[in-house]
Amino acid sequence: MTLWPGVFYVLLAFVSGSIPWSWILGKIRGVDIRKEGSGNTGATNLFRVCGRGIGFTGLFLDAFKGALPILAAKYGIAGFTPSAGQWVLAAASIFAVMGHVFSPWLGFRGGKGVATTFGVLMVLSPLTVAVGFAVFILIFSATRYVSLGSVSAPVAMIPAVFILEPAEPSVQIIICLVAVLIVVRHKSNIVRLLRGEENKFSFRGGKDD
Repeated sequence: MTLWPGVFYVLLAFVSGSIPWSWILGKIRGVDIRKEGSGNTGATNLFRVCGRGIGFTGLFLDAFKGALPILAAKYGIAGFTPSAGQWVLAAASIFAVMGHVFSPWLGFRGGKGVATTFGVLMVLSPLTVAVGFAVFILIFSATRYVSLGSVSAPVAMIPAVFILEPAEPSVQIIICLVAVLIVVRHKSNIVRLLRGEENKFSFRGGKDD
């Protein structure tokens, strides 16, 4: 493989990941979600500020923007570029999440990367994602803390990927790296959880995202 397809897929992943769909949907509704609710530009805050319907739309688009470039890299773009190798897929996956977290369209500030990571990993290892999703649902249902579920899910995926994808070191590395990134991005939430100050999820505002 020449250098060109690899560079193209990594750039495509970053640009796709950087599109702040939840913020855009909020602006369409006349709301800047950076100034409402938790102030975060992710789908959880969109849910809180604008409601379920537009919130689910934002969640889907944030996941889709992660999945799309990885699908392109994995299978190629007919008549344009061939499929990428495993390590290009790994780099593209990281850059898709980084694009969301450090969106240049929002001054290199963005969401916490959970939905975009979900989209990326659905392409690479759906079984591992199923484990993470099950953990998220279990923790969120029991506690109503989105942040606790969002941190628990990627942590659970680390051992899961070594069990479910033993022959895929690139996928293992991706999941370990994005898990660490998501946990770091939730540092303030973790501090509030430890202090007992974290708000449970509601559609009336708060700081759980």
